Amino acid sequence: MRSRSLLLVALATLLLHASASASDDDLDYLIDNADDIPANDPDGWLQEGSPDDDDDDDLFHHGQAQDHPIDETHVFLLSAANFSDFLASHRHVMVEFYAPWCAHCQALAPDYAAAAADLSPLAHEVALAKVDATEDTDLAQKYDVQGFPTILFFIDGVPKDYNGARTKEAIVSWVNKKLAPGVQNITTVDEAEKILTGEDKAILAVLDSLSGAHSDEIAAASRLEDAINFYQTSNPDVAKLFHLDPAAKRPSLVLLKKQEEEKLTFYDGPFKASAIADFVSANKLPLILLFVVANESSKFLPIFKEASKSFKGKLLFVFVERDNEEVGEPVANYFGITGQETTVLAYTGNEDARKFFLDGEISVENIKRFAEDFLEEKLTPFYKSEPVPESNEGDVKIVVGKNLDQIVLDESKDALLEIYAPWCGHCQELEPTYNKLGKHLRGIDSLVIAKMDGTANEHPRAKPDGFPTILFYPAGKKSFEPHASIPFKLKRPDSSATKTEKDQSTASTNLRGERSSGTNFKDEL
Repeated sequence: MRSRSLLLVALATLLLHASASASDDDLDYLIDNADDIPANDPDGWLQEGSPDDDDDDDLFHHGQAQDHPIDETHVFLLSAANFSDFLASHRHVMVEFYAPWCAHCQALAPDYAAAAADLSPLAHEVALAKVDATEDTDLAQKYDVQGFPTILFFIDGVPKDYNGARTKEAIVSWVNKKLAPGVQNITTVDEAEKILTGEDKAILAVLDSLSGAHSDEIAAASRLEDAINFYQTSNPDVAKLFHLDPAAKRPSLVLLKKQEEEKLTFYDGPFKASAIADFVSANKLPLILLFVVANESSKFLPIFKEASKSFKGKLLFVFVERDNEEVGEPVANYFGITGQETTVLAYTGNEDARKFFLDGEISVENIKRFAEDFLEEKLTPFYKSEPVPESNEGDVKIVVGKNLDQIVLDESKDALLEIYAPWCGHCQELEPTYNKLGKHLRGIDSLVIAKMDGTANEHPRAKPDGFPTILFYPAGKKSFEPHASIPFKLKRPDSSATKTEKDQSTASTNLRGERSSGTNFKDEL
């Protein structure tokens, strides 16, 4: 008990110097922009929005010295001081995070400015802006900017990656699609029956009116989740067809999943675009991904396409060009795939985010068997891990995926684990403080202070919520409590000494109280 009290008091005091964690990106850009075989197009291979082999040539061609200055009249310059207010006053905003020294950013500049000029007649609907990420580092970190340029499209403040070509024409076309009506009206039962029989997945909203605030929210959600069709109706007979009570309070919403045992999933969350999009994202089809280098794609792609035909509406098959720097490499790194070997991977997505690798020859039959076993949950998940360190005698123990059970989940000890990223500025800022904590508490045998590189290691019981994430695992509760960890959210200290003193006192009290109850919490220090 003494060790735990010391830990909580020391933690509350020392971690006040840490900073806010960034949010994880989801994989929407992969599904929306990688070359995939959609469930309703098994024979086609859609490539819209994916960079092609000529992107780099186009990029450097446009990046040559300009003969005249770039007219950026229609590009808004944003910073931390005006960013939130600007997003609050504009429903649709495209933002380029750039670095002044970046050649790719310099190459993009004339096309980005020209796109802004082309879209200026729609200024009441959309704005194009840019942020100097070298100046506003907190903004860049908040939106997990890891390369330049990074382009995000905000809809009601919710960001979505833009991964299309870096040309005026591509940007204008993409934005116009986002502004187009994303919801189709259903007014008759015949129209509704065609959806039920002809689509594997769809969203239906039942509203009092097909225009107005609720319709606007559905339209905004459709732009955030453009891999599924959205419909709206005010017809009570259509509502009945989708097992919605026509007399129930509106708005109501249901997700059709024709190929699954539960055909309809009813939504009971807030009727806001971001919440609806999260609901749709959580119910997406799991993925089967093929990673292959460009010069071998003609060999393996036909095999992959043929295997996919047996899983229409059950799995989404995605082709990833392994050596494509803009899409393939980041996705491969995310899944922990190294080298150039052709790889087939299954991914559950959603909250559990488990992945599985195909062993053996890549053939139609093997992929089909692998996919069937994946759907029937017969496969063993893979978690990436660095090698176990030969020596681990420091005040802060080094944890990797393979030794987390032995170090962190040891039932006889309390354990504090920091999950960090080597490139993360907040993690680098925290490091001396965290090392000081380890040194301060090193004499307590019943306590472990540890850290793990979250970009190179994974474990089902240690999932980061941005970087850094700090998890506390109470002794004696790890074997029977699946998530016996307490995540901490870190904030910068207030410059006021009075505020700091108050936070320290409150944090210590909250930590002690939550620990005694044994429940999970997120305490903002």
